[in-house]
Amino acid sequence: MENPPPASASTTATSIAAGAGEGGGPPSEVNRATAWEGCSVLLDINDGDRLVFARLSPSSSIKIGNKKCFLKPLVGCPFGSLFSVETGSKGPYLARTVISSQEKCLEDNNGKDEMQSNDEIRDNRALIDNNTAQNLSSEDIETMRSQGASGEEIVKALITNSSTFEKKTAFSQEKYKLKKQKKYAPKVLLRRPSMRSICETYFKKHPQRTGFMRVDTLSLILCMANVGPHSDALIFDKVGGLVVGSAAERIGSTGYVCSTYFGSVPNNIDIVRMFNFTNDVSTRILQAPFNELSVSEKSEIETALSDPNNTEPDPLDIPQSAQDDDLECVNNNDDVALTGQSQKPIPGRQASTEIIKSWRENGFTSLIIAAPEMDVESLVMDLLPLLAYSAPFVIYHQYLQPLATCMRKLQATKMAIGMQISEPWLREYQVLPSRTHPHMQMNAFGGYLLNGTRICNTEASNNSNGDKMT
Repeated sequence: MENPPPASASTTATSIAAGAGEGGGPPSEVNRATAWEGCSVLLDINDGDRLVFARLSPSSSIKIGNKKCFLKPLVGCPFGSLFSVETGSKGPYLARTVISSQEKCLEDNNGKDEMQSNDEIRDNRALIDNNTAQNLSSEDIETMRSQGASGEEIVKALITNSSTFEKKTAFSQEKYKLKKQKKYAPKVLLRRPSMRSICETYFKKHPQRTGFMRVDTLSLILCMANVGPHSDALIFDKVGGLVVGSAAERIGSTGYVCSTYFGSVPNNIDIVRMFNFTNDVSTRILQAPFNELSVSEKSEIETALSDPNNTEPDPLDIPQSAQDDDLECVNNNDDVALTGQSQKPIPGRQASTEIIKSWRENGFTSLIIAAPEMDVESLVMDLLPLLAYSAPFVIYHQYLQPLATCMRKLQATKMAIGMQISEPWLREYQVLPSRTHPHMQMNAFGGYLLNGTRICNTEASNNSNGDKMT
């Protein structure tokens, strides 16, 4: 996993809690390679079988099987740490599992040798699945649990008492171990929420929430739009804030991300809160309505700048949509300190009139539209004039026809050049000893992208000037 270099970790727990409020990022002193109290994390249970977003706090917990475990042991552990469910005197808890590189290498080498030596004389043709091969009953397993046996000990006992385990091929034995380990000794992987992990989680659990956007499609969007440091990206995001958060992750604290919207209600960008952005990055994520960015409203903006009684809207008054109930998320009311919360920058606050005026004068360096359920053609006609000349734009849609119609419109109006429609393609591979092959079940659809470069239509300008002279 790609983790930023660790910073100084001399901050006390109190200062961490006070600086890691919801919506604001952690203080700059926090070691961002490790989990801290109040941060958002992604819990990967049993190698992707279950994915859970959680916010770490002393009282936050998660239920794994029929066991409830608190998440406090995760605080201070590096992202990428592996935990197992153990049973102690006070009940089940998460214990960190550390596997040395030498043990892992030795285990892999033994597995390869066993597969190469025994697979030639073993097969599963004589095995009959009639539920009589296991000599260990459910009562025996419950007795072992009551005596404090760990999950690994139960798995070893099941293997020892299986009459057909030694007759199976090495591949079948590995599958049997993995199946029993998931049931009796579940593992929890602590992952850092990032563009890739968040996109993959939503695509696996609830793809309709993010417009069926795949991680390779999201990467292409940011690449084609040339999003990077010192960029001013204009984004129309109707996929929950996934594109806004991903662009902010690339830009950092050196540029701006403007999430625009039509009407009086901002678009939902709640996914941005899962990225654990620092306060510096959070202040660079702004929202502005289209009517304030458009050229037709220039006089209103200048009037607002000259008005001494003009006050910016309170960022706490921005309506936030309710949290999705279907996507698993652990979030407690007491997970953050409320002291000084009003002073903390909130991602998605309203842009100031000075910044809006700068955008209107210089234009945006990138334009991204991700609104699969809206009319793409009308959106492009409205938002493309806000883009600077020679700046790239990217439009994502779930279907091909709306992008083809939009491309034909842009060609007719001569507003852009270098346009092309792309269909991302991705193939996942299973990489295991002697078992490397493409996945048996993959999603073959990743949406479509229309990208191009905005140009100045000199013919239209000359025609308009000629009409004014006549």
